[in-house]
Amino acid sequence: MVPDKALRDAARDLMARSSAPNSLPLWGMPFAVKDNIDVAGLPTTAACPAYAYQPEQDATVVARLRAAGAIVIGKANLDQFATGLNGTRSPYGAPRSVFDADYISGGSSSGSSVTVASGMAAFALGTDTAGSGRVPAAFNNLVGIKPTPGLLPNTGAVPACRSIDCITVFAATVADGVAVRQVAEGFDAGDPFSRQARPAKLPAAGLRIGVLDGAEREFFGDAGMEALYDQTIEHARALGAVIVPFDYAPFREAAALLYDGPWVAERLAAVEDFLATNASDFDPAVRTIIEGAKGRTAVEAFRGRYRLEELRHATDAEWSRADVLLLPTTPTTYTVAEMLADPITLNSRLGRYTNFVNLLDCAAIAIPVGFRPSGLPGGVTLIAPAFTDDALAPLADALHRAAVSGMGRDRQTALPETSRIAPQTDGAIEIAVVGAHLTGMPLNRELTEAGGRLVRTCLTAPGYRLFVLPDTVPPKPGLIHEPGLSGGGIAIEVWSLPADGFGRFVAKIPAPLGIGKLTLEDGTKVLGLPL
Repeated sequence: MVPDKALRDAARDLMARSSAPNSLPLWGMPFAVKDNIDVAGLPTTAACPAYAYQPEQDATVVARLRAAGAIVIGKANLDQFATGLNGTRSPYGAPRSVFDADYISGGSSSGSSVTVASGMAAFALGTDTAGSGRVPAAFNNLVGIKPTPGLLPNTGAVPACRSIDCITVFAATVADGVAVRQVAEGFDAGDPFSRQARPAKLPAAGLRIGVLDGAEREFFGDAGMEALYDQTIEHARALGAVIVPFDYAPFREAAALLYDGPWVAERLAAVEDFLATNASDFDPAVRTIIEGAKGRTAVEAFRGRYRLEELRHATDAEWSRADVLLLPTTPTTYTVAEMLADPITLNSRLGRYTNFVNLLDCAAIAIPVGFRPSGLPGGVTLIAPAFTDDALAPLADALHRAAVSGMGRDRQTALPETSRIAPQTDGAIEIAVVGAHLTGMPLNRELTEAGGRLVRTCLTAPGYRLFVLPDTVPPKPGLIHEPGLSGGGIAIEVWSLPADGFGRFVAKIPAPLGIGKLTLEDGTKVLGLPL
């Protein structure tokens, strides 16, 4: 912890340079820093006392947050050398779930998550190589912001796998986490893997969300977590998303490369000299993992890289079907006793749905989605290609709100309206079509050529009927509203068109049709071609 006098001095310094609350983006917000990230004046230990050093300056992200008005309150415990997803691999003790002290907190950013979930800090910095900024969020009912690799510079952070490490943010809401990330991000020449942001968009309408299906669904018997995952899928569907089962196999194979392939050699590269002289100071599980890299060859490294690129091409086929992946953050959780009894196997299970994300250059936001019958929280992660960090935020916020799960240890308090993130818009216009414009029919090309995307297939409300328009080739149907008609609704498709494409499409509509409003089976209204 930062000594009391130092905290008071930091507060005085803040008042001296900006005395008005909210005059800086993070004015007066207390935050904790994972103890593999440098804070001037505090030792950096990486959870290994023999490794400790005293940094002379802040890590780049810490300096940026302080400049924005935030105040460091202390360093947070972690799995030693950020190697682990469970939180038990530290000589300083094992932080526990804030909901049940028998259970793990998740790692490696264990202390960071517990600090925020227990209300000690407004936010905390973690790091993420295999899932360390997401798993602890799931186990403590928090949001975990995992940026695109390189978006936040790692200057001043002890590396785990330098080429894919990410500094992350734990927060109570998506908006809070995004605000902190936006302050901390930006190119830094001191980090050779730092990158300039190139913001990417996601569709504002007709968003396709990939979900697990079939044999790739694995929860290791945790029915409560599986139920929360299915509930979240339905929440996404209710928000208008198109739910698309996808093949997780190539992502899973990529994930396996992180520990079973040559990338484990990066962990050895980070601490090789220290390991040579201080092997006995390592946690046994961490030492086993890092020493497993000994004997790896350059040939294996190249073969691993080739295999990753093969799998990247295989995942491209799945990204062509889905804009965003919705995955369980972890398939299950464990007690501290269970984890200590089988540390390698159970830890690998925790990373089943997280390990691929940085290897495949993705952005991710982990969110809480409710509680199991046991009272333990569960979480999911939204994952999309690089630089979709801001584009993911509205969906993440909406799903977090739909879960009604509170924030951290506080299960009851609703998310504040002031933190709501408005849905993105791209000027797209939705229109309902029938007959020859449906998928696979002769006129469907008029929609696709206009840049259209299928949003959903559904029914109109009762009271509509089809008829054939005269003198049209191929025959075109009209849709007429006749209140009181018996029977159910008419099958339709809702498409999203860019504004210019919508104009081109409407210009081709034959008389006597015209644009009007259709009522759908769920009571919502959408543009269509009713008479």
